[in-house]
Amino acid sequence: MKTIKEFVKKEVVLVVAAVLAVLSMFVVTPDKEYVEYVDFRTLAILFCLMAVMAGLQQMGVFREIAERMLSKVHKLWQLVLILVMLCFFFSMLITNDVALITFVPFSFIILELLGEEVQKKLLIPVIVMQTIAANLGSMFTPIGNPQNIYLHGISGMGIGEFLMLMLPYTAASFVLLLGYSLFLGIRTEKKALEAPMQSFERMSERTNLQGSVWDLIRYLILFVLSLLTVAGMIPYLITLSIAVLSMLIFDRKLFAKIDYALLITFVGFFVFIGNMGRIPAFRDFLQSMIEGNEVLTSVVSSQVISNVPAALLLSGFTEDVRALIVGTNLGGLGTLIASMASLISYKYVAKENKCGKGAYFAYFTVANVLFLVVLAGVHIVL
Repeated sequence: MKTIKEFVKKEVVLVVAAVLAVLSMFVVTPDKEYVEYVDFRTLAILFCLMAVMAGLQQMGVFREIAERMLSKVHKLWQLVLILVMLCFFFSMLITNDVALITFVPFSFIILELLGEEVQKKLLIPVIVMQTIAANLGSMFTPIGNPQNIYLHGISGMGIGEFLMLMLPYTAASFVLLLGYSLFLGIRTEKKALEAPMQSFERMSERTNLQGSVWDLIRYLILFVLSLLTVAGMIPYLITLSIAVLSMLIFDRKLFAKIDYALLITFVGFFVFIGNMGRIPAFRDFLQSMIEGNEVLTSVVSSQVISNVPAALLLSGFTEDVRALIVGTNLGGLGTLIASMASLISYKYVAKENKCGKGAYFAYFTVANVLFLVVLAGVHIVL
């Protein structure tokens, strides 16, 4: 019983998706149309990207890049800016959750070198800004987060068109993050950075990539293949086959690092949405509620069920996918569960700084609401 409770607590979105899918089966009896519900292309791309990122992460590629950048730091505002922008820019290519898994623990190590006083002032603000940066940076590209992969696939948009759609929001996010990072760094005492500088340099010198150059090349090739698949230039079955074959031959351990819970969550929502779409009364009602209010509905729904499920659910009842892309990405701001990636940072804070959970939650909520209000203003202007 305890194991079941722990699983439900850890994978609450998966459980909800499974329950909804099973309940919908009592309304629409399983038949051959069920296969058509599932977007196998999205699942294949997600699988390939997760495998590539797991491989690059176990090699220590992202950490080495961060350490080399920090070895050049001379001022506190530079340190804060790098820690935040690492999440912002890397999330565009390695997804928001991988960016946070990589750089949040790294930030705990770096900030500890600054001494207790500075760490106390910077820890919560920096981790919160890293979380916001990862969620906002990831919205720029079709591969930045799971809902973008899915929505881009069903939208029929080219990659360039997608980037142009999200460019104003990404540019505004960059300006906000840049301004706050500079303010935070300049405001905090600078003298505390002098002593740890040698520690940064030594840390960079000790870094060694785990694996060979050929491993790195192989992962980069798989990443390029994944990008070409997103662009529709390579069939997803080819990329998936190459990725699986590569893992079987060179690194079978990567199979254990795939987030199968996320993939199954997608399947659960696909089944639920497909079944609900076959109920005329429910479909017509939801379409009438969403039509013309896609962005607002996406933002509000994301606050309760998070933006990935919101994207999957609402996509079955509106044709304005562009609005869903904007709404679910902006909807990643707000509550702690608006973007499931945000829980990654919170778990690290809860583990490493237990006495600061309440302060972190308060700071996180206020900062997210402020960013959401500003970006909502950008949307209204546009």
